[in-house]
Amino acid sequence: MRRFEFAGATAVVTGAASGIGAALAHGLAARGSDLVLLDRDAERLDAVVAAIHAAHPDRQVHTFRVDLADAVATARVAVEIGQRHPRVRLLVNNAGVGLGGRFDQVTFDEFSWVIDINFRAVAQLTHALLPALKAEPGAHLVNISSLFGLIAPAGQTAYAASKFAVRGLTEALRHELVDDGIGVTSVHPGGIRTRITENARVGSGVSIEEYTAGRAQFEKLLTIAPERAAEVILRGVERRRGRVLIGWSAKLPDLLARIMPASYNRLLVVGLNRGVARPVPAPPPVADRT
Repeated sequence: MRRFEFAGATAVVTGAASGIGAALAHGLAARGSDLVLLDRDAERLDAVVAAIHAAHPDRQVHTFRVDLADAVATARVAVEIGQRHPRVRLLVNNAGVGLGGRFDQVTFDEFSWVIDINFRAVAQLTHALLPALKAEPGAHLVNISSLFGLIAPAGQTAYAASKFAVRGLTEALRHELVDDGIGVTSVHPGGIRTRITENARVGSGVSIEEYTAGRAQFEKLLTIAPERAAEVILRGVERRRGRVLIGWSAKLPDLLARIMPASYNRLLVVGLNRGVARPVPAPPPVADRT
């Protein structure tokens, strides 16, 4: 499969108002792509658009304010994108949310909220925009999974379930779409400095003390700039990589899970208690808010 061509493309990016999504929007504009940007935060999204227009006045940028937790609103926006942009060369499902807490510390409504945004919306938008991708030669699909789509630590049941689901969907689509000439990439970032700690929810059964301790420890892991993550992702797209891992904080646990698939959590607990990370209900390390 030939390299992906950004110039002249229309790229759809969700969760584009901050973090990795905003950095991807800037990176795509710099490479010559027109943009369709989705987020629920209209004010921040407008700021991203203004900055792109200032740097790249020739780029076309369309925006949609949508809460991806709302399946009806997501379907409506998907139809409108398909009508206005019948040929999409790149779809990046980046938007996501976090929820700290063990399975018995979160309500099922809280659990479902994560699944709806992190997985259902990804599948829904991909399904709706697949005809537009198939209509554009050399198209590509990117789904942002997570480090927690590779490992599943205690205290991240909902988030890990959603991101493992994204990984499974993406891998199956990679095999299904190869004959259509569509590249598919699953992205697994480690500790990216996004707004996840501001936007993550905490399970109703998690104590303030437990969450505060976990958040303080967790924030030490956020060492990779979103701009750096976006560059790694876009290079992976250009080269049609099937899977992209970002940072040692993703690559090392991935290796550990391959070596000790049923018992890696014991080593994680030891390492995390020494300051590498900590398996308590803190926000997951990579998602951007929708």
